[in-house]
Amino acid sequence: MQINILATLVLLTLAVSGYAQQDAQYTQYMYNTLSINPGYAGSRGHLSIGALYRAQWVGLDGAPKTQTFNLHTPVGYRGVGLGISAVNDQIGPTSETYLDLDFSYTIQTSQVARLSFGLKASGHLLDIRFSELNQDWTNPGGPDPTLQQDIDNKFSPNIGAGVYYHSQKFYAGLSAPRILETSHFEESSLSTASEEMNFYLITGYVFDLDPLWKFKPAILTKVSRGAPLQIDFSANFMYNERFILGAAYRWDAAVSGLAGFQVSPEFLIGLAYDREITELGQAVFNDGSFEVILRYDFIKVVDLLKSPRFF
Repeated sequence: MQINILATLVLLTLAVSGYAQQDAQYTQYMYNTLSINPGYAGSRGHLSIGALYRAQWVGLDGAPKTQTFNLHTPVGYRGVGLGISAVNDQIGPTSETYLDLDFSYTIQTSQVARLSFGLKASGHLLDIRFSELNQDWTNPGGPDPTLQQDIDNKFSPNIGAGVYYHSQKFYAGLSAPRILETSHFEESSLSTASEEMNFYLITGYVFDLDPLWKFKPAILTKVSRGAPLQIDFSANFMYNERFILGAAYRWDAAVSGLAGFQVSPEFLIGLAYDREITELGQAVFNDGSFEVILRYDFIKVVDLLKSPRFF
């Protein structure tokens, strides 16, 4: 059944035609699933809180910086999960903030497997500080008139949906966290910005190599119109339920190193470093991208937890 679900999700993802900007980018997507798939809400079986910070292309002025915070939990015994999340993505003079409310409903497909359907309600705030741009004041006609007034907290609503399947060792999900395609400027404006749908496929499997070592390969595929297809491959090893070490490859874009420490069954710290393999990665002003994530699970009875969840 797991293989059939994975094959179906791959076909659905490849069938999506893809133009425009993409959502915020994460290397440790396996620990930040709620940001891209509302079906994940409540899937850990207890209240879970996570926070992530990413600094991309350090040394490059105006390079992207992303902060995320999420909280989710199952509600009662009826398969309902709820979550809230906030994402702030800064690129140059632009700052975008997403405030999300996630709902999921889970059905048990076997003794160890569950299938969740999720919905996301989202509010988007856009800030653009045109006044911080270097403008051409020597132009006889003056600087561009469309760049003289900053945009403050321009609001637009959105909705998203996702499906998420998981067992003790396998997971797969397909989602579109922002379905509505919103234009933030008038068609007649010299400057335009639009928010297009991004489709995500995630999957991974945990292999028990021996009593001390676990191995988890994972894949994230992201499709958006007007943007290159993004495929992230990662491979993580966990030793003695505590130490995590791995590597990742973003197709034709970057290589990454990952490390994590399961401080306790409740508390995880994860780190990642990316290095571009494009010409941008060779630039002297680009010191790579750094990412840190903290996650805390409020586990009621630790003794009943066989091992920390790898996803």
